[in-house]
Amino acid sequence: MEGRLVKLRTQSPQYGQLVIGPPGAGKTSYCHRMQQFLEKIGRGVAVVNLDPANENMQYKSAVDIMRLITVQDAMRQFSLGPNGALLYCMEFLETNFQWLLDQLKSVDCKYFLFDCPGQVELFTHNNALKNVFAKLEQLGYHLCTVHLVESQYCAEPHKFISCLLLSLHTMLQMGLPHVNVLSKADQLKKCEARLPFSVEYYTEVLDLNYLLECMDNSTMSKQFTKLNAAIVSMVEDYSLVSFLLLDSNREGSLLRLKNAIDKANGYVYGAGEEKNVNTLLACAVGAETETERMERDLDPYLS
Repeated sequence: MEGRLVKLRTQSPQYGQLVIGPPGAGKTSYCHRMQQFLEKIGRGVAVVNLDPANENMQYKSAVDIMRLITVQDAMRQFSLGPNGALLYCMEFLETNFQWLLDQLKSVDCKYFLFDCPGQVELFTHNNALKNVFAKLEQLGYHLCTVHLVESQYCAEPHKFISCLLLSLHTMLQMGLPHVNVLSKADQLKKCEARLPFSVEYYTEVLDLNYLLECMDNSTMSKQFTKLNAAIVSMVEDYSLVSFLLLDSNREGSLLRLKNAIDKANGYVYGAGEEKNVNTLLACAVGAETETERMERDLDPYLS
């Protein structure tokens, strides 16, 4: 087995994004849009569906776990509920890792988008997918976790703090290069009036004590003042969580996220791809400061 691993490592490196996040965060839509964008700039990419209950895929998957097992199969055979069946499916995938590896090797591509299930326990408590991705890393796959949460949670302090805790826990659990994303940035316009602070406050995760002051205005939050303060203190002590904005319908937004992911997993593109990127937006975007980029991205929503 060790000799086989060494042989695989000498082959052309493989790269991938592990697209995770709660239900409704836009994971499947992101995979579809990012696949289209990467193909447009000349990068060969394949989408891997790892959600055994995903029957509404917008993309054509090159590898689909539903050919191995489905949530419905597990529910019917073992009399499990939806959550228990999903956990069983992920553990079944771990046991049958060779099936996944054979499927990936059969695809003529070196860049993958892994569309993962939305059950957050899979990335905070259960080790099945963590072990699967660790094995892929050992075999030379350069992976980056892309964690999507909805940007509208910025308008509600208690929900945003929950997102921070979830993001931090996931980063520590997965142990991979990690990019946190506030998805559906176009929805920020709808909740602009309810944002206590500027968008930069949320993307950079600035002094969270100001957020606690906003929460103290409600009777419910006063009951958990010490708990909220402890959570905020822990997030700030680790100083790991920050977010990128994403509107998957805009190429500029996809480009900046792609650049951050490429930096995280070490992907270096060829001259042809670089030329296509420059043709799109890279020159203009590269000359901007990060604040200018964010303001330009948000201009249609927060102007």
